[in-house]
Amino acid sequence: MPLEEGDEAPTVTAPNQDGEEVVLEFEQPTVLYFYPRDDTPGCTVEANQFQRERESYDDAGMAVYGVSIDDVDSHREFCDQEGLEFDLLADPDTEIADAFGVELRDSGVTTRTTFVLADGEVQAVYENVDPDGHARDVLLDALEDGLVTLPE
Repeated sequence: MPLEEGDEAPTVTAPNQDGEEVVLEFEQPTVLYFYPRDDTPGCTVEANQFQRERESYDDAGMAVYGVSIDDVDSHREFCDQEGLEFDLLADPDTEIADAFGVELRDSGVTTRTTFVLADGEVQAVYENVDPDGHARDVLLDALEDGLVTLPE
């Protein structure tokens, strides 16, 4: 069962698509979205939509990270192919997924689950996500909840 709103956020350490270790403590408003696999139809739609909304997320002071069980090389290829400019974290041993309680499908990939985190806590959880429109919905919800604001 995934972490719930109000739960303490675990600290995450994982390599990104460039092999650089990323440490996240989730003090800053952050979207951490789990997706099944690089370069699959739904995952490509979701990643491209987060990329398209990246400037709005940046303006709101909200970071975005994708996580899947794919390795660094797969993430690098996916980012290069799709022109992604945010970090994808490699979680081949499912340590991050386990820390957040994200379920694994029978095929061994994570279910599509998104967490919004800030101040070291889970602020919102989205389960069984429809990738189309999700990036925009998460941003609009964060704005509506007052978690972030856009400059005038």
